[in-house]
Amino acid sequence: MKKLNAGLIGYKFMGRAHSNAYRQVNHFFDADAYIVPRAICGRNEASVKAASEKFGFETYETDWKSLLKRDDIDFVDITAPSNAHMEMALMAADEKKHIFCEKPLAMTAEEAKTMWLAAENAGIVHQVGFNYRFVPAIRLVKRLIDEGKIGEIYHFRGLYLQDWIVDPGFPLVWRLDKKVAGSGSHGDINAHIIDLARYLIGDFKKVMGMQKTFIKKRPIVESMDGLSASGSASGKMGDVTVDDASIFMTEFENGALGTFEATRFAAGNRNSMSFEINGSKGSVRFNFQQMNELQYYNVDDPDYQQGFKTISVTEAVHQYADAWWPPGHIIGYEHTFVHEMYDFVQSIVNNTPVIPDFKDGYMCCKILDAIDTSIREGQWIDV
Repeated sequence: MKKLNAGLIGYKFMGRAHSNAYRQVNHFFDADAYIVPRAICGRNEASVKAASEKFGFETYETDWKSLLKRDDIDFVDITAPSNAHMEMALMAADEKKHIFCEKPLAMTAEEAKTMWLAAENAGIVHQVGFNYRFVPAIRLVKRLIDEGKIGEIYHFRGLYLQDWIVDPGFPLVWRLDKKVAGSGSHGDINAHIIDLARYLIGDFKKVMGMQKTFIKKRPIVESMDGLSASGSASGKMGDVTVDDASIFMTEFENGALGTFEATRFAAGNRNSMSFEINGSKGSVRFNFQQMNELQYYNVDDPDYQQGFKTISVTEAVHQYADAWWPPGHIIGYEHTFVHEMYDFVQSIVNNTPVIPDFKDGYMCCKILDAIDTSIREGQWIDV
Protein backbone atom coordinates (compact mmCIF):
# COMPACT_ATOMS: atom_id res chain seq x y z
CA MET A 1 0.00 0.00 0.00
CA LYS A 2 1.18 3.52 -0.79
CA LYS A 3 2.65 5.59 2.04
CA LEU A 4 2.02 9.29 2.58
CA ASN A 5 4.59 10.99 4.79
CA ALA A 6 3.05 13.73 6.93
CA GLY A 7 4.74 16.93 8.05
CA LEU A 8 2.65 18.58 10.78
CA ILE A 9 3.24 22.22 11.74
CA GLY A 10 1.84 22.78 15.23
CA TYR A 11 1.38 20.38 18.13
CA LYS A 12 -1.23 21.91 20.42
CA PHE A 13 -5.04 21.78 20.12
CA MET A 14 -5.40 21.18 16.37
CA GLY A 15 -2.05 19.41 16.06
CA ARG A 16 -3.21 16.84 18.58
CA ALA A 17 -6.54 16.37 16.78
CA HIS A 18 -4.86 15.93 13.40
CA SER A 19 -2.14 13.57 14.58
CA ASN A 20 -4.80 11.38 16.19
CA ALA A 21 -6.60 11.27 12.83
CA TYR A 22 -3.43 10.03 11.13
CA ARG A 23 -3.40 6.99 13.41
CA GLN A 24 -7.10 6.23 13.13
CA VAL A 25 -7.73 6.51 9.37
CA ASN A 26 -6.48 3.05 8.44
CA HIS A 27 -7.76 1.43 11.59
CA PHE A 28 -11.33 2.04 10.44
CA PHE A 29 -11.38 3.08 6.77
CA ASP A 30 -10.22 1.16 3.71
CA ALA A 31 -8.02 3.98 2.52
CA ASP A 32 -5.79 3.58 -0.53
CA ALA A 33 -2.74 4.75 1.42
CA TYR A 34 -1.62 5.01 5.00
CA ILE A 35 -0.19 8.05 6.73
CA VAL A 36 3.30 7.94 8.20
CA PRO A 37 3.80 10.62 10.92
CA ARG A 38 7.21 11.60 9.59
CA ALA A 39 7.93 14.96 11.21
CA ILE A 40 6.29 17.48 13.51
CA CYS A 41 7.34 21.12 13.82
CA GLY A 42 7.19 23.71 16.59
CA ARG A 43 9.32 26.60 17.83
CA ASN A 44 9.97 25.32 21.36
CA GLU A 45 12.39 22.40 21.01
CA ALA A 46 11.66 20.78 24.36
CA SER A 47 7.91 20.93 23.79
CA VAL A 48 7.94 19.75 20.17
CA LYS A 49 10.33 16.92 21.04
CA ALA A 50 7.92 15.77 23.76
CA ALA A 51 5.01 16.06 21.31
CA SER A 52 6.83 14.02 18.67
CA GLU A 53 7.30 11.20 21.17
CA LYS A 54 3.74 11.38 22.49
CA PHE A 55 2.06 11.57 19.07
CA GLY A 56 4.30 8.96 17.43
CA PHE A 57 6.32 11.08 14.99
CA GLU A 58 9.66 9.82 13.76
CA THR A 59 11.41 13.20 13.88
CA TYR A 60 10.83 16.84 14.75
CA GLU A 61 11.87 20.26 13.46
CA THR A 62 11.98 23.71 15.03
CA ASP A 63 12.03 25.55 11.68
CA TRP A 64 9.03 25.07 9.41
CA LYS A 65 11.07 26.02 6.34
CA SER A 66 13.40 23.09 7.03
CA LEU A 67 10.38 20.82 7.29
CA LEU A 68 8.99 21.95 3.93
CA LYS A 69 12.32 21.42 2.18
CA ARG A 70 12.57 17.78 3.27
CA ASP A 71 12.33 15.20 0.48
CA ASP A 72 10.62 12.69 2.77
CA ILE A 73 7.47 14.80 3.28
CA ASP A 74 4.50 14.22 0.94
CA PHE A 75 2.02 16.60 2.52
CA VAL A 76 2.17 19.45 4.99
CA ASP A 77 -0.53 19.96 7.61
CA ILE A 78 -0.71 23.58 8.81
CA THR A 79 -2.22 24.13 12.27
CA ALA A 80 -0.19 27.25 13.11
CA PRO A 81 -1.89 30.58 13.94
CA SER A 82 -3.66 32.31 11.06
CA ASN A 83 -0.97 34.92 10.38
CA ALA A 84 1.46 32.17 9.33
CA HIS A 85 -0.83 30.29 6.93
CA MET A 86 -0.07 32.12 3.70
CA GLU A 87 3.72 32.08 3.90
CA MET A 88 3.75 28.40 4.82
CA ALA A 89 1.23 27.40 2.16
CA LEU A 90 2.99 29.33 -0.61
CA MET A 91 6.30 27.65 0.17
CA ALA A 92 4.62 24.24 0.40
CA ALA A 93 3.04 24.79 -3.02
CA ASP A 94 6.42 25.82 -4.42
CA GLU A 95 7.86 22.59 -3.02
CA LYS A 96 5.00 20.64 -4.69
CA LYS A 97 3.73 19.29 -1.38
CA HIS A 98 0.04 18.66 -0.87
CA ILE A 99 -1.47 20.95 1.78
CA PHE A 100 -4.03 20.59 4.54
CA CYS A 101 -4.58 23.94 6.27
CA GLU A 102 -6.76 24.83 9.22
CA LYS A 103 -9.41 27.55 9.06
CA PRO A 104 -9.70 30.43 8.61
CA LEU A 105 -7.55 29.85 5.56
CA ALA A 106 -5.90 33.28 5.77
CA MET A 107 -6.03 36.69 7.41
CA THR A 108 -7.89 38.21 4.44
CA ALA A 109 -9.70 37.11 1.30
CA GLU A 110 -6.83 38.51 -0.79
CA GLU A 111 -4.35 36.26 1.02
CA ALA A 112 -6.69 33.28 0.72
CA LYS A 113 -7.08 33.81 -3.03
CA THR A 114 -3.30 33.95 -3.40
CA MET A 115 -3.01 30.61 -1.58
CA TRP A 116 -5.77 29.01 -3.64
CA LEU A 117 -4.29 30.08 -6.98
CA ALA A 118 -0.78 29.01 -5.94
CA ALA A 119 -2.02 25.57 -4.93
CA GLU A 120 -3.98 25.21 -8.17
CA ASN A 121 -0.99 26.27 -10.28
CA ALA A 122 1.23 23.79 -8.42
CA GLY A 123 -1.17 20.95 -9.26
CA ILE A 124 -1.34 19.78 -5.65
CA VAL A 125 -4.26 18.65 -3.48
CA HIS A 126 -5.36 21.42 -1.11
CA GLN A 127 -7.93 21.10 1.66
CA VAL A 128 -9.14 23.52 4.35
CA GLY A 129 -10.10 22.24 7.79
CA PHE A 130 -13.84 22.81 8.07
CA ASN A 131 -14.29 19.62 10.07
CA TYR A 132 -18.01 20.08 10.78
CA ARG A 133 -18.78 19.25 7.15
CA PHE A 134 -17.69 15.73 8.04
CA VAL A 135 -20.38 15.03 10.66
CA PRO A 136 -22.64 12.22 9.34
CA ALA A 137 -25.78 14.12 10.46
CA ILE A 138 -24.72 17.18 8.46
CA ARG A 139 -24.12 14.98 5.42
CA LEU A 140 -27.70 13.78 5.93
CA VAL A 141 -28.93 17.39 5.95
CA LYS A 142 -27.17 17.91 2.61
CA ARG A 143 -28.83 14.78 1.22
CA LEU A 144 -32.29 15.85 2.39
CA ILE A 145 -31.84 19.26 0.75
CA ASP A 146 -30.46 17.82 -2.48
CA GLU A 147 -33.35 15.32 -2.69
CA GLY A 148 -35.90 18.12 -2.24
CA LYS A 149 -37.14 16.88 1.15
CA ILE A 150 -36.94 20.40 2.62
CA GLY A 151 -38.32 22.09 -0.51
CA GLU A 152 -37.59 25.73 -1.24
CA ILE A 153 -35.26 27.04 1.48
CA TYR A 154 -36.56 30.06 3.39
CA HIS A 155 -34.29 30.40 6.43
CA PHE A 156 -30.89 29.42 7.80
CA ARG A 157 -30.17 30.45 11.37
CA GLY A 158 -26.87 29.47 12.89
CA LEU A 159 -25.39 29.83 16.37
CA TYR A 160 -21.89 29.14 17.64
CA LEU A 161 -21.70 29.81 21.37
CA GLN A 162 -18.68 29.46 23.65
CA ASP A 163 -17.78 30.85 27.08
CA TRP A 164 -14.06 30.22 27.57
CA ILE A 165 -13.10 33.91 27.96
CA VAL A 166 -16.05 35.14 30.05
CA ASP A 167 -13.73 35.66 33.05
CA PRO A 168 -12.14 39.15 32.75
CA GLY A 169 -9.02 37.68 34.35
CA PHE A 170 -8.51 35.20 31.51
CA PRO A 171 -5.10 35.97 29.96
CA LEU A 172 -4.33 37.70 26.69
CA VAL A 173 -3.70 34.58 24.56
CA TRP A 174 -2.81 34.82 20.87
CA ARG A 175 -6.41 34.29 19.78
CA LEU A 176 -7.20 37.71 21.27
CA ASP A 177 -4.49 39.46 19.23
CA LYS A 178 -5.67 40.65 15.81
CA LYS A 179 -2.13 40.70 14.40
CA VAL A 180 -1.88 36.94 14.97
CA ALA A 181 -5.45 35.64 14.82
CA GLY A 182 -6.94 38.08 12.33
CA SER A 183 -10.21 38.26 14.25
CA GLY A 184 -11.91 36.83 17.32
CA SER A 185 -15.18 34.94 17.38
CA HIS A 186 -15.77 36.11 13.81
CA GLY A 187 -12.98 34.23 12.03
CA ASP A 188 -12.56 31.52 14.64
CA ILE A 189 -16.09 30.16 15.04
CA ASN A 190 -18.34 32.25 12.76
CA ALA A 191 -16.22 30.83 9.92
CA HIS A 192 -17.56 27.35 10.68
CA ILE A 193 -21.24 28.23 10.41
CA ILE A 194 -20.56 30.42 7.37
CA ASP A 195 -18.96 27.44 5.64
CA LEU A 196 -21.82 25.14 6.64
CA ALA A 197 -24.34 27.62 5.27
CA ARG A 198 -22.47 27.81 1.95
CA TYR A 199 -22.28 24.01 1.82
CA LEU A 200 -25.95 23.48 2.61
CA ILE A 201 -27.76 26.57 1.25
CA GLY A 202 -25.47 28.16 -1.34
CA ASP A 203 -23.55 31.36 -1.97
CA PHE A 204 -24.16 34.61 -0.08
CA LYS A 205 -25.54 37.66 -1.91
CA LYS A 206 -25.18 40.43 0.68
CA VAL A 207 -24.42 40.81 4.40
CA MET A 208 -24.82 43.25 7.26
CA GLY A 209 -23.21 42.81 10.66
CA MET A 210 -22.24 44.10 14.07
CA GLN A 211 -19.53 43.20 16.59
CA LYS A 212 -18.65 43.88 20.21
CA THR A 213 -15.59 43.53 22.40
CA PHE A 214 -16.81 43.28 25.99
CA ILE A 215 -13.49 43.01 27.84
CA LYS A 216 -11.01 45.42 26.28
CA LYS A 217 -7.94 44.70 28.45
CA ARG A 218 -6.59 41.41 29.82
CA PRO A 219 -3.53 40.23 31.78
CA ILE A 220 -0.31 39.74 29.81
CA VAL A 221 1.37 36.38 30.48
CA GLU A 222 4.79 34.87 29.84
CA SER A 223 3.83 31.82 27.77
CA MET A 224 0.87 30.35 25.95
CA ASP A 225 -0.27 26.76 25.46
CA GLY A 226 -3.09 26.31 22.99
CA LEU A 227 -6.20 27.97 24.39
CA SER A 228 -4.61 28.63 27.77
CA ALA A 229 -1.56 30.42 29.14
CA SER A 230 0.80 30.29 32.08
CA GLY A 231 3.26 32.46 33.94
CA SER A 232 3.02 35.58 36.04
CA ALA A 233 1.12 38.52 34.61
CA SER A 234 3.04 40.92 36.90
CA GLY A 235 0.01 43.18 36.94
CA LYS A 236 0.54 44.20 33.31
CA MET A 237 -2.49 44.49 31.06
CA GLY A 238 -2.72 44.42 27.28
CA ASP A 239 -5.35 45.43 24.74
CA VAL A 240 -7.80 42.89 23.31
CA THR A 241 -7.83 43.73 19.60
CA VAL A 242 -10.44 41.26 18.32
CA ASP A 243 -14.20 40.88 18.66
CA ASP A 244 -15.76 38.91 21.51
CA ALA A 245 -19.09 38.53 19.68
CA SER A 246 -20.13 38.84 16.05
CA ILE A 247 -23.66 38.86 14.62
CA PHE A 248 -24.78 39.29 11.03
CA MET A 249 -27.64 38.84 8.59
CA THR A 250 -27.47 37.65 5.01
CA GLU A 251 -29.53 37.10 1.93
CA PHE A 252 -28.42 34.09 -0.09
CA GLU A 253 -28.25 34.06 -3.88
CA ASN A 254 -31.28 31.71 -3.93
CA GLY A 255 -33.37 34.20 -1.92
CA ALA A 256 -33.17 32.47 1.46
CA LEU A 257 -32.50 34.59 4.55
CA GLY A 258 -29.85 33.85 7.14
CA THR A 259 -28.92 34.97 10.65
CA PHE A 260 -25.61 34.14 12.32
CA GLU A 261 -24.36 34.63 15.86
CA ALA A 262 -20.92 33.75 17.19
CA THR A 263 -19.78 34.61 20.69
CA ARG A 264 -17.28 33.56 23.32
CA PHE A 265 -19.43 35.17 26.04
CA ALA A 266 -22.38 32.76 26.26
CA ALA A 267 -21.95 31.47 29.82
CA GLY A 268 -22.64 27.76 30.15
CA ASN A 269 -21.96 27.04 26.47
CA ARG A 270 -18.64 25.28 26.16
CA ASN A 271 -18.86 24.57 22.43
CA SER A 272 -22.44 24.84 21.26
CA MET A 273 -22.74 24.93 17.47
CA SER A 274 -26.28 24.61 16.14
CA PHE A 275 -28.42 25.56 13.18
CA GLU A 276 -31.98 25.30 11.88
CA ILE A 277 -33.10 25.31 8.25
CA ASN A 278 -36.72 25.97 7.26
CA GLY A 279 -38.17 25.21 3.84
CA SER A 280 -41.48 24.82 2.06
CA LYS A 281 -41.62 21.07 2.69
CA GLY A 282 -39.98 20.78 6.09
CA SER A 283 -37.29 21.79 8.54
CA VAL A 284 -34.14 20.38 10.12
CA ARG A 285 -32.46 21.18 13.42
CA PHE A 286 -28.93 20.21 14.42
CA ASN A 287 -26.92 20.73 17.59
CA PHE A 288 -23.32 19.54 17.62
CA GLN A 289 -23.55 18.61 21.28
CA GLN A 290 -25.94 15.89 20.11
CA MET A 291 -23.95 15.27 16.94
CA ASN A 292 -25.31 11.78 16.31
CA GLU A 293 -28.90 13.03 16.03
CA LEU A 294 -30.84 15.13 13.54
CA GLN A 295 -34.26 16.68 14.12
CA TYR A 296 -36.45 16.53 11.00
CA TYR A 297 -39.96 17.88 10.39
CA ASN A 298 -42.04 16.98 7.32
CA VAL A 299 -45.06 19.18 6.51
CA ASP A 300 -46.70 16.27 4.65
CA ASP A 301 -46.99 14.07 7.73
CA PRO A 302 -50.63 13.55 8.75
CA ASP A 303 -51.95 15.68 11.60
CA TYR A 304 -51.55 12.93 14.18
CA GLN A 305 -47.82 12.56 13.27
CA GLN A 306 -46.95 16.25 13.16
CA GLY A 307 -43.82 17.32 15.01
CA PHE A 308 -40.06 17.07 14.81
CA LYS A 309 -38.75 13.51 14.76
CA THR A 310 -35.29 12.44 15.89
CA ILE A 311 -33.14 10.52 13.42
CA SER A 312 -30.24 8.62 14.95
CA VAL A 313 -27.49 9.02 12.37
CA THR A 314 -25.51 5.93 13.36
CA GLU A 315 -26.80 3.43 10.82
CA ALA A 316 -24.36 2.22 8.16
CA VAL A 317 -26.44 3.92 5.43
CA HIS A 318 -25.10 7.29 6.57
CA GLN A 319 -21.83 8.61 5.15
CA TYR A 320 -18.79 7.69 7.27
CA ALA A 321 -20.95 5.89 9.87
CA ASP A 322 -20.41 2.50 8.23
CA ALA A 323 -16.70 2.61 9.14
CA TRP A 324 -17.28 2.84 12.87
CA TRP A 325 -19.50 0.99 15.32
CA PRO A 326 -22.82 -0.89 15.28
CA PRO A 327 -25.99 1.29 15.16
CA GLY A 328 -26.52 3.35 18.30
CA HIS A 329 -22.83 3.31 19.27
CA ILE A 330 -22.09 7.00 18.90
CA ILE A 331 -19.02 8.83 17.61
CA GLY A 332 -17.58 12.17 18.75
CA TYR A 333 -15.65 15.33 17.91
CA GLU A 334 -12.35 13.62 17.09
CA HIS A 335 -13.99 11.46 14.44
CA THR A 336 -14.71 14.48 12.23
CA PHE A 337 -10.95 14.90 11.77
CA VAL A 338 -10.57 11.25 10.84
CA HIS A 339 -13.27 11.67 8.18
CA GLU A 340 -11.66 14.75 6.63
CA MET A 341 -8.22 13.14 6.68
CA TYR A 342 -9.63 10.05 4.96
CA ASP A 343 -11.02 12.21 2.13
CA PHE A 344 -7.70 14.05 1.92
CA VAL A 345 -5.74 10.79 1.58
CA GLN A 346 -8.10 9.43 -1.06
CA SER A 347 -7.84 12.63 -3.06
CA ILE A 348 -4.03 12.56 -3.06
CA VAL A 349 -3.77 8.91 -4.05
CA ASN A 350 -6.49 8.96 -6.70
CA ASN A 351 -5.85 12.50 -7.99
CA THR A 352 -9.47 13.50 -7.43
CA PRO A 353 -10.94 16.82 -6.20
CA VAL A 354 -11.38 17.27 -2.48
CA ILE A 355 -14.01 19.39 -0.75
CA PRO A 356 -13.71 21.77 1.05
CA ASP A 357 -10.65 23.05 -0.79
CA PHE A 358 -8.80 26.36 -0.77
CA LYS A 359 -11.47 27.89 -2.99
CA ASP A 360 -14.00 27.19 -0.24
CA GLY A 361 -11.57 28.72 2.24
CA TYR A 362 -11.27 31.79 0.02
CA MET A 363 -15.05 32.14 -0.31
CA CYS A 364 -15.42 31.99 3.47
CA CYS A 365 -12.74 34.69 3.90
CA LYS A 366 -14.49 36.80 1.28
CA ILE A 367 -17.69 36.67 3.34
CA LEU A 368 -15.80 37.40 6.57
CA ASP A 369 -14.21 40.45 4.93
CA ALA A 370 -17.56 41.69 3.58
CA ILE A 371 -19.04 41.51 7.09
CA ASP A 372 -16.10 43.51 8.46
CA THR A 373 -16.70 46.13 5.76
CA SER A 374 -20.39 46.21 6.63
CA ILE A 375 -19.58 46.85 10.28
CA ARG A 376 -17.16 49.68 9.45
CA GLU A 377 -19.56 51.34 7.01
CA GLY A 378 -22.82 50.57 8.80
CA GLN A 379 -24.58 49.28 5.71
CA TRP A 380 -25.37 46.22 3.59
CA ILE A 381 -22.39 44.97 1.55
CA ASP A 382 -22.62 42.82 -1.57
CA VAL A 383 -20.53 39.69 -1.45
